[in-house]
Amino acid sequence: MPSEKLSRWYFGGLASAGAACCTHPLDLIKVHLQTHQNGKLSIVQLTTNIVKNQGITALYNGLSASVLRQLTYSLVRFGAYETAKHNMKSDSFLTKVAIAGSSGAIGGLVGTPADLVNVRMQNDIKLPKDKRRNYKHALDGLVRVCREEGVTKMFSGASTATGRAIFMTIGQIAFYDQAKYLLLSSGYFEDNAKTHFLASLAAGAIATTLTQPLDVLKTRAMNAKPGEFKNLLSVIVYTAQLGPLGFFKGYIPAFVRLAPQTILTFMFLEQLRLHFGYYAELKQ
Repeated sequence: MPSEKLSRWYFGGLASAGAACCTHPLDLIKVHLQTHQNGKLSIVQLTTNIVKNQGITALYNGLSASVLRQLTYSLVRFGAYETAKHNMKSDSFLTKVAIAGSSGAIGGLVGTPADLVNVRMQNDIKLPKDKRRNYKHALDGLVRVCREEGVTKMFSGASTATGRAIFMTIGQIAFYDQAKYLLLSSGYFEDNAKTHFLASLAAGAIATTLTQPLDVLKTRAMNAKPGEFKNLLSVIVYTAQLGPLGFFKGYIPAFVRLAPQTILTFMFLEQLRLHFGYYAELKQ
């Protein structure tokens, strides 16, 4: 019997949803910075403005959509990755990258509707009162998008969301697995919280760098008014007006948000694995 328990396919979705509840305010600030086009606005200024004008609870706008997104997007990508990895004979890093990329593509597509509602709910407080969408919760948002804008609108930004999910899953899951493997192989670390923390911190930094340009494009596409952008190229041109750094707008809050989320996700995931996982020989 192997000494290490394996994760069940749905643990990643549960862990990601738990992490999202903790890091949602950081995600909201990131979205606001990415959609801010005129002038510079610091994280402190933006946070102060939100709390001053809307109250501290405004930092949790769209929480239901954020949780729904993780229970679709992350549930699928983690589930597909774990299932494929446990059935692959090769355990090389390239194999992990290939599996992670494929899993991310599927998860990104499945999670696009919830992601769209999530971005809109977070950005709603920036709009004038007469132009706010005022979704009651995530499911209300999905229903209203279908009814008012059509089913196809639910997948607005799907190309960038899927591309981002590919790089995010590679950066987070594949690099986490590899970093954990290298730490354990060094002989200086054990399979404990310290190792999980260091591996997830490295994965968070890599994932942020890989995904930030696509994340900016995705956010702009999803939050755009009908007809504002003809296609993905027009979104790229619009963003490029800010210069090369425009594609990395919101990088610091993205890392500040993604690093804790990645760390919490894998810390939660590892605890679920250790306490509720299974041994391969005993799987039914």
